[in-house]
Amino acid sequence: MRTFGVEEEFLIVDPSNGSPLPLAADLLRLQDPGEPADLSTHPALAVELHQEQLEVITHPHSTLSGLSAEILSGRAYADSLARKVGARIAALATSPLAVTPHSTSNPRYDALLEKFAVVAREQLTCGCHIHVSVDSDEEGVAILDRIRSWLPPLMALSSNSPFWDGADSGYASFRTQAWNRWSSAGPTEIFGSAQAYHQRVADLAATGVVNNPDFDARLSARHPTVEIRVSDVCLDPRDTVLIAALVRGLVETAAREWKSGQAADTVSAIILRQGAWLASRWGIQGELLHPLTHKPESARNVIAALHNHVRDALVEAGDAAYVEESLQRIFADGTGARLQRQAYARHGRLADVVSDAVVVTHQEPAIYEPLTQADLSLLVPNPVV
Repeated sequence: MRTFGVEEEFLIVDPSNGSPLPLAADLLRLQDPGEPADLSTHPALAVELHQEQLEVITHPHSTLSGLSAEILSGRAYADSLARKVGARIAALATSPLAVTPHSTSNPRYDALLEKFAVVAREQLTCGCHIHVSVDSDEEGVAILDRIRSWLPPLMALSSNSPFWDGADSGYASFRTQAWNRWSSAGPTEIFGSAQAYHQRVADLAATGVVNNPDFDARLSARHPTVEIRVSDVCLDPRDTVLIAALVRGLVETAAREWKSGQAADTVSAIILRQGAWLASRWGIQGELLHPLTHKPESARNVIAALHNHVRDALVEAGDAAYVEESLQRIFADGTGARLQRQAYARHGRLADVVSDAVVVTHQEPAIYEPLTQADLSLLVPNPVV
């Protein structure tokens, strides 16, 4: 069974007015000191480019139930720290209210801000990255080549950023639009081999613009995983679990295709970019590009095709029932983008969109409960970062 882990980025918000607060460094200082990271009874926390956001990183898991439990406890743990300084954690991929972010000062981020200027200064966006284990770089690159067309539906299912700079952007995932301003962001062409992949990364580094490319999906630089990076952070934690299950199913399906000799679809990256734009614009409320034909079809049909594509892998992993139920729920209730817009329609204030988001972010666990020793025995060593 392939292991998988999740990185979720969250906004730190003022519960009284919904404004993002630059408190990430303060929250990290509030963690329990003296506990080795690899023995921690809660997910790891990390700062990001701006102090208004916090990243929560799970351990790798082999079961969906184990991953789900840590996603819930990670949100609750981060929120328990935020509460100590009068803040809350909200799973919003962009801030509904206008904000001027405060950058995190370290050599890496200072260099990014100097080089990318306004793109970096405005990049207060929160994503959800899924890591799935692979046996080798060769297998990993073969998987990257075979999942490219299936990533926009994941973007649509996770869409959770309709507001930008204090107004409705018109997009379901405006985070995607903001993120794609980075020079190496977006879909890639076929690599064909691990050697070609690493050469492409080296060639990009040689330009002097980027060191670690922001591809939609890539090999992790630090772990034996592929990292899928197209999703907004999901408002509802159940949606995060769904995305993780679908990603693991995609990775396993792609690996089997490679091992059986099935060639990768050679559709160009520019066509894939159009599919990503449709997913960003409409989420699951409009048309998406079908991953097999690259022609527009209803989101429901495209998501059904994704579901069918990974069905065997889901069944074998024991994830099929959860995915079936979750997809039905999302098409009935909507993604985070729809829930945010409904909150604004009810209240008429963006501050109340944030307040409602805090409730949904933490709707499952009432209080943080550290993982028990029994829970820890099920974890795979070395947290995904």
